[in-house]
Amino acid sequence: MSLNEWLKNNTFHHSHFTDLKKLIKEKEKQGLTVSLCIPTLNEEKTIGKEVVIFKSELMTRHHLIDELAVIDSGSTDSTRDVAAAFGADVYLSKDILPGLEEKRGKGENLWKAIYQLKGDIIVYIDADIKNIHPRFAYGLIAPLIERPEIKYVKAFYDRPLASSSGIRPSGGGRVTEILIRPLFSLFFPELSGIIQPLSGEYAVRREVLEQISFPIGYGVETSHLLDVYQKWGIDAFGQTDLDQRVHRNQHTRDLGKMAFGILQTFLSRMEYLGLIPTLPEMNTVLRQFQVNNDVFEAVEKTIIEEERPPMIEITEYKEKMKEKMSAGEK
Repeated sequence: MSLNEWLKNNTFHHSHFTDLKKLIKEKEKQGLTVSLCIPTLNEEKTIGKEVVIFKSELMTRHHLIDELAVIDSGSTDSTRDVAAAFGADVYLSKDILPGLEEKRGKGENLWKAIYQLKGDIIVYIDADIKNIHPRFAYGLIAPLIERPEIKYVKAFYDRPLASSSGIRPSGGGRVTEILIRPLFSLFFPELSGIIQPLSGEYAVRREVLEQISFPIGYGVETSHLLDVYQKWGIDAFGQTDLDQRVHRNQHTRDLGKMAFGILQTFLSRMEYLGLIPTLPEMNTVLRQFQVNNDVFEAVEKTIIEEERPPMIEITEYKEKMKEKMSAGEK
């Protein structure tokens, strides 16, 4: 399949999936269960609305989601209390698989969700979305229900719109456009068809998630795309236009930290795949600058993209899955 064919066949719009009764009927016919995971760290301002919307619309009114969980990195605000008050199952990341060395990061939360949650499909939604709507979940879940060959569905936003002033360009954020898209275009051109590779919203089949590694930090989305692509090819991906996403804007310095971590992950994957020679030991200190009374001061930040192995290799997970099968669960 050419890239243009893939874009035509595997790119969706959330409006195609508004018949939730039909979608739920097909989900039940296939015997699928769906878990929604919201990874959090100090998101008390937005988490309540997200939980209310998803629980009321996609669990109570329509039974598309079977489980709604917040997995928290250790918030110091009232994130966990708010989420629990509105009906989410709330877990502290460090309490999941406590026998393992504690690590902190969004990727860690996403990885531990595979162990903690029950669904055949897990949909991840960021906690800072100000214009949250049920489409952020059903728009990603639906292609997995309707197209069994699709394994991983990414979100994208702000579709191109024709207007009197021309076409408004659409794409990813700043890190995507100046780092990820150029890298993918150079080395994995098929992946350049994914409009927003770093979007924090995606739905994935458990059978895929349990077989891939998880960087605990900034590189998790990039590693997912590379690993799924290597194992299953571009046809395993779908992407859904969710129209618009409103969230807080990040400072350029924070984006630099993100890019530094992502680049570590990308280069490590290139080495692992044999696409580049053995890498020298990489420095893990990012040096940025600030001005204090007209004097430039270096600000250094150590960023190490540690990774968790595929969950299927974890003894506790294998035992849990064995018990599930023995109990006759799907």
